[in-house]
Amino acid sequence: MKKYLHYFLLPLLFIYSISFSQGLNSIATADGVTVIAVGDNGNILRSSNGGTTWSKNTVPGYNFKSVAAYDSTVWAATDNGKIFRSKPGNTPYSILNVSAASINSICAIDNLTAWTAGNNGEVYRTTNYGTNWELRNSGIPAGTTLNSVSFKDALNGIVVGNGGVVYMTNNGGTTWTLTSVPTTRNLLKAKYFAAGICVVGEYGITLMKSGAGSFASVNMRIQTDVRGVTGMDFDNIRVCGGGGFIRSNSGSNAKFLKFEVNPMMGNLTDILYVNETTGFAVSSITDAIIKTTNSGANWNFTAGASASYTWSVKLNATNSIGNTLCPHPTKRDEMFVVYGTKVYVSRNRGDNWTQVATITGTGIPTSGRAHSFYTNPIDTNIMVAAIAGSPTDCVVKSTNYGLTWSVSFAKNFSSYGQPLEQDQNNPSVYYFVPDGGGFYKSTDYGTTFNLISSFAFVSPCDIAVMYDSANVLYVGESSSSRIYKSTDSGLNWSLKMTYSGSEIPSIANSVFDKSIAYATTFSTPVYKTTNFGDNWASVFTMSGSGWGSDICREDPNVYLTGTYSGSTGYTTTNGGTSFQTSTITSGSGAGIIVMEKGYMLAQQTSNLLKLSVAYSVVTSVEETIISSNVPTKFNLYQNYPNPFNPSTNIKFDLVRNGNVKLKVYNEIGKEVAVLLDAVRNAGSYEVKFDAANLGSGVYFYKLETDNSSVTKKMLLVK
Repeated sequence: MKKYLHYFLLPLLFIYSISFSQGLNSIATADGVTVIAVGDNGNILRSSNGGTTWSKNTVPGYNFKSVAAYDSTVWAATDNGKIFRSKPGNTPYSILNVSAASINSICAIDNLTAWTAGNNGEVYRTTNYGTNWELRNSGIPAGTTLNSVSFKDALNGIVVGNGGVVYMTNNGGTTWTLTSVPTTRNLLKAKYFAAGICVVGEYGITLMKSGAGSFASVNMRIQTDVRGVTGMDFDNIRVCGGGGFIRSNSGSNAKFLKFEVNPMMGNLTDILYVNETTGFAVSSITDAIIKTTNSGANWNFTAGASASYTWSVKLNATNSIGNTLCPHPTKRDEMFVVYGTKVYVSRNRGDNWTQVATITGTGIPTSGRAHSFYTNPIDTNIMVAAIAGSPTDCVVKSTNYGLTWSVSFAKNFSSYGQPLEQDQNNPSVYYFVPDGGGFYKSTDYGTTFNLISSFAFVSPCDIAVMYDSANVLYVGESSSSRIYKSTDSGLNWSLKMTYSGSEIPSIANSVFDKSIAYATTFSTPVYKTTNFGDNWASVFTMSGSGWGSDICREDPNVYLTGTYSGSTGYTTTNGGTSFQTSTITSGSGAGIIVMEKGYMLAQQTSNLLKLSVAYSVVTSVEETIISSNVPTKFNLYQNYPNPFNPSTNIKFDLVRNGNVKLKVYNEIGKEVAVLLDAVRNAGSYEVKFDAANLGSGVYFYKLETDNSSVTKKMLLVK
């Protein structure tokens, strides 16, 4: 990638709305100063100051799938086979007819040469600024959906697509060879580095190929999609996707388990590092753009974006006390929850729920309620739950998807406890901690339980099993507010924390970092350990009693905890450095699950809620094309409304192409706003001016071209 970009794409494109309704698919920059992001519904965001401010542009009738920048030339690909291209010294942009199929990806290797990949197995190349396009897809079957193209140089390139297809060329696309990869999932993005190739795709697929070797799969430990890949070299790659995660293999971390802290809680579709320190990423859900200037140590929203958090009821149900939220082990959009003895399933990420079973049978309390619930990743017909009720609390099991149930083990447990835990490392193993002492283990998928320790826990509340280290377990107590740790699979226990308040209702540990865990207290502090549970420190004080909590499956920097009586959720995206507050409106918080940064559920004693995050992005100007017909004369109209507060509209006509400046001045002639300073084609335009940051008074707006100038007066009244 070259570092220069003096003339950028589409200064002509027309802004329709400051309120973003569609998301972004791709971002490009050649110098880190002039940056462009594109998306669906003709959505274009442009910054000329490194992301400090943005203008929004819209080209009706086009969905932009990909954008690439090289030196002074920018290319934007659409789903209707057309390419938008800027060219120095030419008109602001040209629309190039390339294909009848969707162009899903474009890359440029110099100012003359660009490659595209898209539907129907089509790969095109231009070597003359897009004047001519040559179909170069020999070896790629028609009907193949290609999602990404990347070239290392003029000869060596790669295209990837649906069904795990990977084609490579070493002769500039004269022929393409199908390459074996260890997946049949859809592949979404590829990046060719000097020393190797990185390919990402659905369900956490990340493939690495070094030199002349073959592709090997990296275990990302997630089921969410990886959509973006960037980097300066093969040992410093960043990937993004899912609910907003960004990871790197920096420092020879081949497993991509180095996490970059960012506030984004919505799907990231593309990421671009300009150099070793500066990067941008975009989202398909919200239009928000984030930026880092310190190599991913921190990412921040650009353009003054702000986030709002809203919980909405998705299931009206009652009689919950424990955390019975349970994700389907193989279907990423499927989730279970139990209220009382009723088992519900959602197959669309918690938006809608259907009852699929009732936990009932001989010896099972008829008016009981579940405190813990699990499905089996080997055989999803197997369900195991802990049920509280009269005459005896018990562990129950079904082997036919909840049609019938039987009691595996009868033993009373704490009234507010979550006494049953499945070993994430071995699904055949369950642990059970009753009230009154003792620790039990099952090695046959919850069919039988055996006493393995007589340790005298006092009203135990929660069990946690460390990922990747099944021999390490935690137990949090109730009345004594203590946390115990075992390093030998529950045989022996040592005290690690004592809190003066009451109850440790939830312990959440990280999938990726065994050293990290959080513990809520039935009081106000939230505790965190960063040394495998040996020491705990308070990182946050809540308003209300702590209850359910969870660490995000795809990013350990994200943690959510609820309160039992305060109806409030607290979220951190930076590992506990700061927390954001959101109101959970339905009552006591029994359970929390965080599958992705953008996929969180809260199980209340009544009603199940889902968190939605909305972002407000401020653009510097809104511009609308009224007509592309050439007006008969140059004209600047009176703004409307006038007087105004705080925004007004300014309409003007241009009789010829050229550079246009539209500026606002105060009464003493000081420039206070630049609404437009760019090339425009002849036509009629309208710009919306937001003066929220200005005081009441008389202002002047001036329209200036190479040949004409006119000024008018307007009144701001607040």
